[in-house]
Amino acid sequence: MNFIVWIICGIIAGWVTGLVVRGRGFGIKGDLIVGLLGGLVAGALLSFIGHFTFRILGNVVTAVVGGVILVAIIRFFRRK
Repeated sequence: MNFIVWIICGIIAGWVTGLVVRGRGFGIKGDLIVGLLGGLVAGALLSFIGHFTFRILGNVVTAVVGGVILVAIIRFFRRK
């Protein structure tokens, strides 16, 4: 069940990440996918270290942070 919440929050976070991270975007589909992947990665990493979020807002914030970090990594490697 927690995995489904990560997916939904990741999609929402992708949209928010697209608003937060300005500049050359990935388009609406790309932003949603990046947010989804960022949310899954951030959620998995936080659960690995023993930190769990219990509310939807905490999951969305976690996914947004993961999405922003993922966008920063993608942009770093695109420049090279």
